[in-house]
Amino acid sequence: MTNSSTALVKEREATAAADDYVARAVALQPLISAAAPRIQEDRELPADLLDALHDAGMYRLLLPKSIGGAELDIIQFVQVLEALGTADASTAWCIGQQAGCAMSAAYMDPAGAQEIFGGPKAAMAWGPPASKTEAVEVEGGFKVTGTWQFASGSRHVTWMGAKGPVFDAKGNAKLEKDGKTPVLRTMAFPRSSAKITDTWQVIGLRGTGSDRYEVKDLFVPMAHTFAMDVAAERREQGTLYQFLSVPLHGYGFCGIALGVARSALEAFLELAGKKQPKHWNSKMRESALIQYQVATAEAQLRGARAFLMEGLRDSWDAVSKTGKQSVDQRVGLRLATTHGMHQAKEVVDFAYYNAGATAIFNSNPFERPFRDIHTICQQGQAAPINLEAVGQILLGLDVNTSRPI
Repeated sequence: MTNSSTALVKEREATAAADDYVARAVALQPLISAAAPRIQEDRELPADLLDALHDAGMYRLLLPKSIGGAELDIIQFVQVLEALGTADASTAWCIGQQAGCAMSAAYMDPAGAQEIFGGPKAAMAWGPPASKTEAVEVEGGFKVTGTWQFASGSRHVTWMGAKGPVFDAKGNAKLEKDGKTPVLRTMAFPRSSAKITDTWQVIGLRGTGSDRYEVKDLFVPMAHTFAMDVAAERREQGTLYQFLSVPLHGYGFCGIALGVARSALEAFLELAGKKQPKHWNSKMRESALIQYQVATAEAQLRGARAFLMEGLRDSWDAVSKTGKQSVDQRVGLRLATTHGMHQAKEVVDFAYYNAGATAIFNSNPFERPFRDIHTICQQGQAAPINLEAVGQILLGLDVNTSRPI
């Protein structure tokens, strides 16, 4: 067990939880690490690993307890993804994405939610909303046509979701009460109903299989539709479901990034104790420069993690008591997640570049974290523009809340 994994378990034990999902994630690390070469080669998670993840309840982390889910708090959720990310970023990414999709059960007709998520290996995947799509109202539901991308984990699920604008039977776009904003709704349908195209030829997060998918004139019953993050449609009132799903995904992504960075740094510490580069008079660990850089990287990683965890705890406590997350708390967590992902990238870059030529070989534990962390930081949740609202608050300006924070 790694030092970081031991720390995760100790931290979780301190909360005296009866059912420790972080410990389950740590216990899965050897299996995940052993499967990593297959994950990279096949660009998806292997069947034996999927079975283990389902058996450990990893696909039910944020599913309501009423449907047999864990309904974890956001702190545990991020810790689980951090532990999984230490072993393999693609595995952690799929679990994080499918967990976020499972939150949709809180907004669905109970019978529909049970039908979709009630099975022992049920899981859902979806991509972001697409503009050239439509869901036309018909008797009993909608007829859906469209194409979506970036459906992470779609090769491992039973259901797909597709978000887009809603139209009435005459083809007129339905609008919110402001008369301007299109009504958006997510349609859920069996994976077998979609045409999935392998588009996931990428440098990092290769095992997520984040492919493109499409449907044409597909009937979706009303019970299999929902409006995510719309309070009026929320049927579950637990603390977890008071959080918006988009920023919550970001918290998870940051946890994964921190796990990836921890694995790279620990691999470098091991290498520094063994490797004596050409023309050096001693092993790498004897270098004052390396010592300084290692300490700096450790501080970056611990600091970013502490910042994130502090924000998560403050928000969870506030929402537990009041049912609301303040703008300051939301903005603070946006800063923590975006900052944390980039701090993690800097730590991975340090380990990769200082490992020298050792890092470029697939057989060594540096090139995959390097590719994965740079792919993670290309995702929208890590974009610098996310910090706009933070800067507005610090400068005493009105906050632009049009962006999810």
